[in-house]
Amino acid sequence: MDNSLYKKHLANSNTYEFTVHSPGRINLIGEHTDYNNGFVLPAAIDKTIDLRFRRNGSSNECCVYSKQYNSTFIFKLDELPEAQNPWERFVIGVVSELKELSESIKGFDCFVDSYLPIGSGVSSSAAFECGLATGLNELFELGLNEWDIIKLSQRAEHNFVGTQCGIMDQFASVLGKVDHAMFLDCKTLEFEYIPMSIRPYCLLLLNTNVDHELSSGGYNNRRNECEAGLDVLKEHFEHVSTLRDVTKEMLDSCAERMDSTVYKRCSYVIEENQRVLEAVEALKNDDLGKFGDLMYKTHTGLSEKYEVSCPELDFLVEFSRTESRLLGSRMMGGGFGGCTLNIIHSDAVESFVQDISKAYYEQFKIQLSSFQAVPSKGTYVTK
Repeated sequence: MDNSLYKKHLANSNTYEFTVHSPGRINLIGEHTDYNNGFVLPAAIDKTIDLRFRRNGSSNECCVYSKQYNSTFIFKLDELPEAQNPWERFVIGVVSELKELSESIKGFDCFVDSYLPIGSGVSSSAAFECGLATGLNELFELGLNEWDIIKLSQRAEHNFVGTQCGIMDQFASVLGKVDHAMFLDCKTLEFEYIPMSIRPYCLLLLNTNVDHELSSGGYNNRRNECEAGLDVLKEHFEHVSTLRDVTKEMLDSCAERMDSTVYKRCSYVIEENQRVLEAVEALKNDDLGKFGDLMYKTHTGLSEKYEVSCPELDFLVEFSRTESRLLGSRMMGGGFGGCTLNIIHSDAVESFVQDISKAYYEQFKIQLSSFQAVPSKGTYVTK
């Protein structure tokens, strides 16, 4: 069957066995701390990638159709090909990692329909990886648990996509809970659900619509710089194994022994870990003003010390300060584009979006897009 017929067959058939709904995520605070074994505070959101699955009767041939990309990917399990399109790398990565764990995978069809904006910083990649892994686990009764899904999806990102991400994105996508954030210790993997009752405020995301490709270097470079700083610290403090073990005083005592850029990166991570701890307490105490102030401080650190912001993101955060009913704003995600996350009074959303969209277009000649997000449940299956 040629690709065009395959696409029609996949899109129109009603014989799929079930659908996996795999959500994107927001990260309220704790950016670039996960791969440094730090603290993060993410939440799954109410926007998903939906993947429909069925066995196709073949022992070897697989077909995945992406509605968003209008693209069909056909491959054989016993000779996984090189990916021709970026989204195919996620498929090959997940299937390859699953084959390492089980020999039970056979031929399958998968129809993918995404409701997540690509490149917006809500981790559509992790949602796709976790959704695909969850679906194949269900389809072939592989017996994997949620943490198996999380870790193999992270390995797929490392080994086949090229982004040396931490565990946060996959964790949030799989284990999200309605109306809760998730306070995760990325060193021990212990976590706590934190209620998020912020009404009459809401979570508003503003998408810069600036393209970014994290695996092209910026993201991985930051990770390497943190590791370089950690190497210096280990020489002077025997108990240090990650930046989680380092205080600002310890870092300052080694400042002259490390590159100034490396020092800034490590300084940001140490300060951000402390902000996460303070943010968790603020949420528990219903102190959204304090929480919003911490968000602004995080953005300043990401822009000036970690240097992963961009003019478009900085503009949106500064403009947010003109709205008195907006409590906090910061860039979210890997950086170099994507979204800002904002806590704003529900009554102010419409007028604020109009004003900031106009100002943004006048400044950059780029149309701004926006959407609201609600903390939601993690990856789940419907028949």
